[in-house]
Amino acid sequence: MSRLLPTTTNASTDRADDPSLLCLDDERTSDVLAALSSETARTIFRELNERPLTAAALADRLDMSIQSVSYHLENLSETGLIDVADTCYSEKGREMDVYTVSEEPLILFLGTEDDQPGLRVAFKNLAVAVGPASILIAVWETIARFVGSDGSA
Repeated sequence: MSRLLPTTTNASTDRADDPSLLCLDDERTSDVLAALSSETARTIFRELNERPLTAAALADRLDMSIQSVSYHLENLSETGLIDVADTCYSEKGREMDVYTVSEEPLILFLGTEDDQPGLRVAFKNLAVAVGPASILIAVWETIARFVGSDGSA
């Protein structure tokens, strides 16, 4: 018997090519840092970078309660770090949101808004030299090493 409601998703994680810059005096920076301040939130964010998942699937993968996962998903969603990519249904027919990281990659730099034009020029020059994909990979690996090595953001 075929199911009328989809229990799986075809959602994917698609990232934009042009990241946004967040500086220390940007209003959004505090919200992003607060949302990622807990190890659990960072773990959830890393999982969603790998593949879109429901709250129940995340809870199973991380051996956590759905309530705890939902709390962090709400915080990450409010800051725009993750989005609902799709909807699927549980075996019992309950609607479940499928979460993924936001399409907009972010770069957090320790400078002020006045530093942004110079930083943008530096990134553009670097992009011409090595290509945008290489830059995003290098930045992401650096951030992942930093967050993973000392356990804080």
